[in-house]
Amino acid sequence: MKYVLYICRLEIQIKKWINLKLGQQKPVYNITWTSPLITLPYKLFIESGATLHEFGLSYYESLKFQSEVFLPLEQNVQFFSRLQNLTLYLDARSSLGIENIDKLLRILAKNSTKISTLNLDLFPDSKSQIFNTLFPAIKLLIKSQKQLRKFLLGAEEDYCSEFFTTNFYTTQFHGIVSALESQKNSLQEIKLVGCGFSDEFEVLSNCKNLETIRIRSCDSKLLKILDHNISTLEISGSRIDVPTIVQILEKFGILLQRLTFVSNAVIRNESLLIEALKSFCPNIIYLYITDIGLPTQLLELISNLQKLQFLSLGFASNVPEEDRKVRVMEFAKILPSTLQYLDLANTWLELFIDILLNHCNAPLKKLLIGSCSFDNEKNVKALINYCIQNGTLNYIGVSKSRRSRYLNSDYDIGNELEKYVKLVPYEHIVVNC
Repeated sequence: MKYVLYICRLEIQIKKWINLKLGQQKPVYNITWTSPLITLPYKLFIESGATLHEFGLSYYESLKFQSEVFLPLEQNVQFFSRLQNLTLYLDARSSLGIENIDKLLRILAKNSTKISTLNLDLFPDSKSQIFNTLFPAIKLLIKSQKQLRKFLLGAEEDYCSEFFTTNFYTTQFHGIVSALESQKNSLQEIKLVGCGFSDEFEVLSNCKNLETIRIRSCDSKLLKILDHNISTLEISGSRIDVPTIVQILEKFGILLQRLTFVSNAVIRNESLLIEALKSFCPNIIYLYITDIGLPTQLLELISNLQKLQFLSLGFASNVPEEDRKVRVMEFAKILPSTLQYLDLANTWLELFIDILLNHCNAPLKKLLIGSCSFDNEKNVKALINYCIQNGTLNYIGVSKSRRSRYLNSDYDIGNELEKYVKLVPYEHIVVNC
């Protein structure tokens, strides 16, 4: 059995249980980690003899990482001996328990040498004096690992993402990135959030097995130092330097198989980007691209990707309404015969699902189309006809709220469609590279 412990999740679940037992209508917020109601089940879990597979420490103002929390961890080092996934969110706004966290990091460095995924969320203020205390222990933890495969820096995970915002580039890493030199033979994936360029990243050029790069709200120059067999590339943010990205695409070329390109603003030089993909990256099997409209160039690109299996698009509203029906028809006709997965949720295309499916010959197995697709009977009939004529579609992904709405409507869309295809919540079948 694989045991997982995220301390902030444990706190939330215990408080929910207390509310349930007390019959409270509103959550109880005044129960803290100094209360036995919190610490007792926490200690019982640690002292049960279990060995953790995954551990997460979310350190922020409401979680006082003091002796009540730390001592059970310190006294049961076997608890971490098989740890593989470690997530640390360290908030520079509070200094409470900093000595205990330093001790914990050193215990982990000594007893947890099999970590394969390490997520260090040290932001928003990595220049804080607090982190100067922790940097040596963090570097020791990295260097102590035998086979670190996945490294995430400043990467918010969903259990604490509400505490993370990125408004600037962080460029001071105090040797944390340089410590990855010790993992040059095992590191396969790196994810960076809110990072600016630093000489420390030169160490990644020595990581010969690095295959996956994800940069979110980062300086695009970070990619220039890489010269490996990168097969998966994710770039997202509002400050995307297209000329730099074009150079990267030319470098990775035919090796690139999975590309996610998400802009928080309208992309400038979009034609330059699309032309680079057409010229240098013919072997893409997964493409996720947003805010690029539906220009003829993009249709030509998709048509030329003869290995494409997964396609996700998010469109800016820059196609005139009078042209949309024609453009959707053109889009449907160029979809390659290899395509199995199509995500058009949250785009204006869902308004024309009937036109798309009536002209689509791609053997789709999964279709994600969003809420508006079920607002008229034409779209529903088109979905049914596609299922009958094509015979490949297994799943349609829709939002949970929308699903409950149409299943309870007078026109029972759910029962009608599910004679031919399974309807599932969007998040159950969405594919991320």
